[in-house]
Amino acid sequence: MNDLIRNLNDFVSENFPVDKVTSFLTDYDLKPEVIEKYCFFKDEKYSRNLVYKDEHFELLIVCWDSGHKAPIHGHEGEKCWMKVEKGSLQICNYQLKSMNPLSLTMTDCIDGMAGFLDGPADIHSVENIQDKPAISLHLYTKPFEECDIYCIDKGTIERIPLVYDSMYMELC
Repeated sequence: MNDLIRNLNDFVSENFPVDKVTSFLTDYDLKPEVIEKYCFFKDEKYSRNLVYKDEHFELLIVCWDSGHKAPIHGHEGEKCWMKVEKGSLQICNYQLKSMNPLSLTMTDCIDGMAGFLDGPADIHSVENIQDKPAISLHLYTKPFEECDIYCIDKGTIERIPLVYDSMYMELC
C-alpha cells in the first residue's frame, strides 16, 4: 500500500490530472493480500475503511456485502475515483436537473467487474447487486467531511457527516 500512496503523492503538485490519475489507477495492480488487511465487512451496510489521509487526498477500501448500497450522493465537486478490486458493483451516474423541485436524471448505469475504474464521479449511487461480496478502492482528492444525499422520493437533499468504520487497519 505504501507504493500506491507514494505514487499518488507524485500527482499532488499537478492537482491530480484526470487523464494521468485515471491511467495510473487503471494499470495499478493492488495485490489481494494487501487489500485484505484493510477489509472489515458489516452486516447492515457497506463499510468505509480508511487507508490513508492527508490534506491532499484520502484512500479508502470499501467493503460491500450482497445488497449493500450507497444512496445517490455527491462528491463536493472534488475529483474522486473508484476501482472495483473484487466482485462486481453497479454504478449509476446522475445529472442534477433542478434543485427546487429536486430533479435528477440517470445518465448511465454500469455493472463494473473487478478492474473497472469509475471516475472522476460527480453524483452517483453504488450497489452490490450480486450474491457475492465486493471490494472497491476509493481515491478522494481534497478530502471532505460531509456529503449530500439526494432523496428523490422525498424531493430533498440531506447533508450527512462521513464516518469511517475502520482507520489504518483498526476498527473504530
